[in-house]
Amino acid sequence: MKVSVDIEIKRPKEVIWAAITDIENCSNIISSIIDVEILHKPVTGLDGLKWKETRLMFGKEASEIMWITELVDNEYYCTRAESHGSVYVTKMSVKETDGNTLLSMTFSGEAQSFFVKMVSACMGVLIKKSMIKALRKDLEDIRKYVEQS
Repeated sequence: MKVSVDIEIKRPKEVIWAAITDIENCSNIISSIIDVEILHKPVTGLDGLKWKETRLMFGKEASEIMWITELVDNEYYCTRAESHGSVYVTKMSVKETDGNTLLSMTFSGEAQSFFVKMVSACMGVLIKKSMIKALRKDLEDIRKYVEQS
């Protein structure tokens, strides 16, 4: 499954980049994130940053270990998580558009086990709609945060 959402924000991309890369404080930005625990912090930059993120997902708390796998400053970063028989990859990117910034989030989940592949096949449409809704909410939270700053 792969889904993408984006939102236009009336702020410079550097402001949005600063917010989306402030992983340690993202629970103050994104309402569904309850807690963040940094597990590994690189000496410089964010590439390789690893953290445990606890979110409220579908009415329940869920924790995932995530890490940054790829990054180009002020353009995009990719994160990876491996859980529940799947690999999850998320890309956050910023791009200037007519004085505003387009913030995009692409999420993909790839089942690794036969059982998870079967569940995904049966529930795929429902899961995809729920993920789009959750990603849009995250982007709205980020927009609200940076536009109020």
